[in-house]
Amino acid sequence: MSLPAFAELLERLVFTPGRNAKLALLREWFAGQPDPDRGIGLAALTETLRFSAAKPALVREMVATRVDPVLLALSHDYVGDFAETVALIWPPRAGVNAPPPTLAEVVAALEATPKAELPALIAGWLDTLDATGRFALIKLVTGGLRVGVSARLARVALAEWSGQPVAAIEEVWHGIPPPYIPLFRWLEGRAERPDPLDTPVFRPLMLAHPLEDADIARLDPAEWRAEWKWDGIRVQLVGGPGGRRLWSRGGEDVSGSFPEIVAAMDFHGVLDGELLVVRDGVVAPFADLQQRLNRKVVGPKLRRDHPAGVRLYDLLFDGTEDLRALPFDTRRQRLEAFVQREQPALMDLSAQIAFASLPQLAEVRAGARAASIEGLMLKRGDSPYVAGRVKGLWWKWKRDPLSVDAVLMYAQRGHGKRSSFYSDYTFGLWRPDGQGGEELVPIGKAYSGYTDAELAWLDKWIRTHTTARFGPVREVEKELVLEVAFDAAQLSGRHKSGVALRFPRIARIRRDKPAPEADRLDNLMSTIKPAAG
Repeated sequence: MSLPAFAELLERLVFTPGRNAKLALLREWFAGQPDPDRGIGLAALTETLRFSAAKPALVREMVATRVDPVLLALSHDYVGDFAETVALIWPPRAGVNAPPPTLAEVVAALEATPKAELPALIAGWLDTLDATGRFALIKLVTGGLRVGVSARLARVALAEWSGQPVAAIEEVWHGIPPPYIPLFRWLEGRAERPDPLDTPVFRPLMLAHPLEDADIARLDPAEWRAEWKWDGIRVQLVGGPGGRRLWSRGGEDVSGSFPEIVAAMDFHGVLDGELLVVRDGVVAPFADLQQRLNRKVVGPKLRRDHPAGVRLYDLLFDGTEDLRALPFDTRRQRLEAFVQREQPALMDLSAQIAFASLPQLAEVRAGARAASIEGLMLKRGDSPYVAGRVKGLWWKWKRDPLSVDAVLMYAQRGHGKRSSFYSDYTFGLWRPDGQGGEELVPIGKAYSGYTDAELAWLDKWIRTHTTARFGPVREVEKELVLEVAFDAAQLSGRHKSGVALRFPRIARIRRDKPAPEADRLDNLMSTIKPAAG
């Protein structure tokens, strides 16, 4: 596949908002492109393709040799996305008529070329491409395509194209490196399904639907089991003769960030649980766990101050025995026996909550916030472990969100289909300024919760109320109040305001409320407790 063909796919994906339409584009692409390019493109789309030497800073330095820096800065501010800016402003050299590279040629050259020679290599490619191709190349070599294609969506497209079950594809996905030649041979019927053997691959997690009032009335308490929904991150633990891996719910390998958990996985099996920071048996707030997430190096002090543990929910494999088709009650019994037999360090069982009626369980749920717990999980006793979100088998009954009325302070352009809108919003609360007045201090940033119509209205308001610009960020007049919903708040020394919000999102635009009547920081601070450690 030539790079322009991949560029065309990216452009169509960016301007195709619907999920089904994206699936159709991917199916067409898998069917029409050759190996190894289609596998390389698949890896790029799902962000599993990485080039260690080709960083965005390298591209910035390279384009600065051909474009006036002031013009580049102004163009970047106007366009928003740096890759798109470079693609549009790049001045090609006259007389260049070399054919554009294929994806395979790009990957091979990037891996073989010394870092000092990369600028000349990339510049040569940019000279052979049009603006669309240049955009694709820069995104490819620097990462972060952001065209609305998740790894899950790509696997669904593979399943629809090939006719194979998506669950079967997901079970071998992590055992095959790009460009996925064995995977495509199997999907086209030219080879047997790849056998992961003892490779510690990721199995898709079973997910829950939010419990609504209409659903509660139909529940028979005798059929359901309840446990706490802990405020950490969902993980899958895979251990056996072929190695050990700790996977996030999205299939990301997080083993390197939690080496002590991996070291404790001295068993043969696959478990489902919640990764937490636990001190003396007490679960710490999510903000403490955030100190450990996405760390490439985890030193002794970080491990000591933020000790990790896993609260176990389910047992998917006991040795090589697949338990997923068994009822939840049976799997729970097997999990209890597994833990008793293996005694895994840094792990314990998520306790089940006895209840005789839904009103009684609602009272239990009401105490979740005081205990720093997200809410409850309800699981049918006869439910198998099914990949994805199957309605009616598991429910999540989260505590009600909190909210605060905050003032919009800054806005930044989004990514992908939102790159032309100011869709990322920084908001703040009032506090005394030490001189008898009040000042706004930022407390968080949100980029979800609003409708398309509200996004369009906000974008227009921001453009007409801008007071200053800082690259892609606009400072606005402190006049617009937003109701911000969030799941929890935590004191934090890393933020100027001293507070961090959990899952903030825009609940509504308070055009009816004057900015001076927005909430005060002291009121928010008085409702939360300090983080341990």
